[in-house]
Amino acid sequence: MRLNRALLLTAAALLCAATAVVAIGTGAVRVPPAQVLAALFGWQDDSLNDATRTVVWSVRAPRVLQGLLAGALLATAGVLLQALFRNPLADPALIGVSAGAALGAVMVIVLGATALAGLSRLLGVWTLPAAAFAGALGTAAIVFALARRDGLLDPTTMLLCGIAINALTGAGIGLLTFLATDEQLRNLTFWTLGSLGAATWGSLAGVAPAALLVLCVAPFLVRPLNALLLGESEALHLGVAVERLKRWAVLLAAAAAGAVVAVCGVIGFIGLVAPHMARMIAGPDHRTVLPLAALLGATLLTAGDLVARTAVRPAELPIGILTALLGAPFFLWLLRRRDGTWS
Repeated sequence: MRLNRALLLTAAALLCAATAVVAIGTGAVRVPPAQVLAALFGWQDDSLNDATRTVVWSVRAPRVLQGLLAGALLATAGVLLQALFRNPLADPALIGVSAGAALGAVMVIVLGATALAGLSRLLGVWTLPAAAFAGALGTAAIVFALARRDGLLDPTTMLLCGIAINALTGAGIGLLTFLATDEQLRNLTFWTLGSLGAATWGSLAGVAPAALLVLCVAPFLVRPLNALLLGESEALHLGVAVERLKRWAVLLAAAAAGAVVAVCGVIGFIGLVAPHMARMIAGPDHRTVLPLAALLGATLLTAGDLVARTAVRPAELPIGILTALLGAPFFLWLLRRRDGTWS
């Protein structure tokens, strides 16, 4: 079983790496995989010129790396929330966490020079990521509180609360859109549709701390999450600190969603599709599901971004549109076949 797990994760990692290399090499200027690897690792290649190195390092590598991190974070958040609520339909977008993060970011875009000027001066370039994180954490806390009945989380109530939160935050974003200037409206389009087009090495600084926190801490939760699948009472009897586990899961999911929204805008359904694909392949054990889902999420978002920037060249489709086209039918399929199991 351990060998099978290792082989599965190795295959997923190789697929992810291959997708990244293809994505870096594909565009208006095509770069062969050998030259991509030579540029990335500093290998000697006489056919590699300075212009190609610039395309690889300054234009495409930051974008692809940001896509990899964003996909892994969204998938990890989806795994945590689905395990926490014991519901395969949960993800950061469906329960309002992504919308809350977007509302925080939009508030900074529209009100950063007026009502939030003091906050902008205090936090500087970190204002928008901090606002997105606060919005994600706030909405997660609200849904978490409202979905509890008699001390237990009710999945149906959670999803209904998510619908209400999404509607409420959508109204807030709509109001801010009405108040926005023409320049701010162009920025708002980026946040509401999602894109990796603005990725730079500098923008990666906004997502790197959250990625480090989430991807390093989440693996320590896999055994408690496995116990939680049996039910809260059973997990308590096995020695799991259930309430502390819930707080950590919500915090990490909010941090992941907030960081992604802060640098990429709203990208839905990756947190739903990738974890479910991982469970279909590997079963319910979170020791395999968590890293596999992260790799699949990174691969899906990177591949989706590749399609987004090449399908209608020279224009570029917002990545959020493609993930919705993929994820919405998948969600409907899940609803159709759902039988209360995780497999």
